[in-house]
Amino acid sequence: MTHPDHDRALECALAAARRGFPVIPLSRTKLPAVRSPHRGETARGMCRGQCGRFGHGVHDAATEPARIAELFAAAPWACGYGIACGRSPHYLIGLDLDRKDGVDGVTDLVDLAARWGFAVPWTRTVITPSGGRHLWLRGPAEVVVPNSVRRLGNGIDVRGSGGYLVGPGSVTTAGLYRWDPPTASMPPAVVPKRLLRLLLTTPQRRPVRAAAGPGAGPGAGGSTAEPLIRFVLGSSVGERNERLFWAACRAFENGHGDRVAEEMVGAAVSTGLSEREAESTVGSARRHVLGGSGGRRSAGAL
Repeated sequence: MTHPDHDRALECALAAARRGFPVIPLSRTKLPAVRSPHRGETARGMCRGQCGRFGHGVHDAATEPARIAELFAAAPWACGYGIACGRSPHYLIGLDLDRKDGVDGVTDLVDLAARWGFAVPWTRTVITPSGGRHLWLRGPAEVVVPNSVRRLGNGIDVRGSGGYLVGPGSVTTAGLYRWDPPTASMPPAVVPKRLLRLLLTTPQRRPVRAAAGPGAGPGAGGSTAEPLIRFVLGSSVGERNERLFWAACRAFENGHGDRVAEEMVGAAVSTGLSEREAESTVGSARRHVLGGSGGRRSAGAL
């Protein structure tokens, strides 16, 4: 017997799929709900679902009702669903506008639009539990938009190719994701050309890699790993393992690596790494910091 939150998530996911949005089931922590079938395998690989089994994160995303039903049946604990970005037919780009901890992504986007001369699109919008907004935009088929964190502003994260957005109707540890009612039936608006240029050309903010001690990069000296998770989510192709290794090292140095390891793996999976690759990288970071005996090393330059 399934939980009402699971049944609602499945119903909403099927409704999204009917509109052409590929979906996957998510856990309450907003991570892919189906575990990797490659856990425990010693050989590293680049499987993106070619093995035919579920558990490859966003690479499992589907629009076929039968496959979606099978995905949710494989994860009866799922209480939400993710919308895969960068996929046909919508080539979705998600703008995640935070509104918490003194950050206002909505204002940041309005300021950005005024500065660069484009209009903020009126488009399909989801309200997050913290009062933030997810704006859904349609990208061009021939362009790969990378995921990024705070690249355009302190309150603006971007979900592009290899990423996903939490779908409305999902229940998470933070609460319920829901439609902004006037936009619920709207198609995603086309991304403005000037905004698209910014998405492709604005350099990612990188942390300062100090030689040792706290303060090196996001969350390095704090008690929370959220900035580190966001740093991993901002990875682009070619830098995902490096950023995951750096963030995991910072987490182990500050004593909460084991507690947040699974969340870091999930964040890396959402950017396109396989769970096997991500688990191996986090394990390497643990050994680098703690050593074989479990003793702590100094941070060092990475």
